Amino acid sequence: MNNETRKLYNGFLAALAKFNQVESAREQFTVAPTIQQRLENRMQESSTFLQQINMVGVTEQSGSKVGLGIGSTIASRTNTDTTDRAPIDPTSLDEFGYTCRKTDFDTAIKYKKLDQWAKFPDFQARIRNAIVQRQALDRIMIGWNGTSAAATTNRVANPLLQDVNIGWIQKVRTDALTKVISDGASTGTNAIKIGTTGADYANLDALVYDVVNNLIDPWYRQDPGLRVLLGRNLLADKYFPLVNSTQPATEQLATDLIISQKRVGGLQAVTVPYFPENSIVITRLDNLSIYYQDGARRRTIIDNPKRDQIENYESSNDDFVVEDYGLIAVAENITFVP
Repeated sequence: MNNETRKLYNGFLAALAKFNQVESAREQFTVAPTIQQRLENRMQESSTFLQQINMVGVTEQSGSKVGLGIGSTIASRTNTDTTDRAPIDPTSLDEFGYTCRKTDFDTAIKYKKLDQWAKFPDFQARIRNAIVQRQALDRIMIGWNGTSAAATTNRVANPLLQDVNIGWIQKVRTDALTKVISDGASTGTNAIKIGTTGADYANLDALVYDVVNNLIDPWYRQDPGLRVLLGRNLLADKYFPLVNSTQPATEQLATDLIISQKRVGGLQAVTVPYFPENSIVITRLDNLSIYYQDGARRRTIIDNPKRDQIENYESSNDDFVVEDYGLIAVAENITFVP
């Protein structure tokens, strides 16, 4: 990097060390709690989807769910002449807790790019935003596609970060398999067929109606916050004429969250980045959470002239949590037939 960029970069390191109350950002340090919270807030603010779900800081690496949702009805009556009234805790607590696993978010920025950014007054913010935005997108990708937490991950074999952590859909498969359908009951195949000839459902609407009425707990079936999340291919199949017309088919709230103006099975349809193709998830968005362990974010910045780049080594202990399995259902392997 050139001399002027070096001065700005050193200023970035000095500010980072000062904010975290450490001597140097060039050695591994624990991110200060207030700075960690700011990073998490900024990460959530960078994504409209992440703003709709919960980002929760927890003290312990593993434990019981925070229980952010209402997990049951509460209205009742008791004959107090014979029985005491028995209040219940309606928050969503079950036997499935959480375990925050260490996830590395390591990034590199070439000297040439830093030299280009040095021309702008927001040099430090550009470095920060580049790192924060990629972490936010990776978390979304893991949330939808994660199936395991490998000791050593393989990005080539798992381009959607399937082996980094266990995501929301995999949690449902593992902890609440009865909330998942992946084959056609009427056709007896390893696919849910939608169409007119030898199909399980005539259309997506019929599938969504069936899933809601059979897999979502009764007290949630008419919840006004219930949404159906679809892969972009399914949304395109349902609204194909609209998508290909000059008129917008959807109201785009942000680049990573699109809410359809039309409904699927009576529910508002939503598509988000990296959502699996040929699948749907029915839930409230605030039933999904990302837990991160407070005080467990580690970071160090290294200037690596061997690669002509600076390297940001950063890790966070994370988990992807479904707060209430009664409020979620998954349909997979959806295919269209003539």
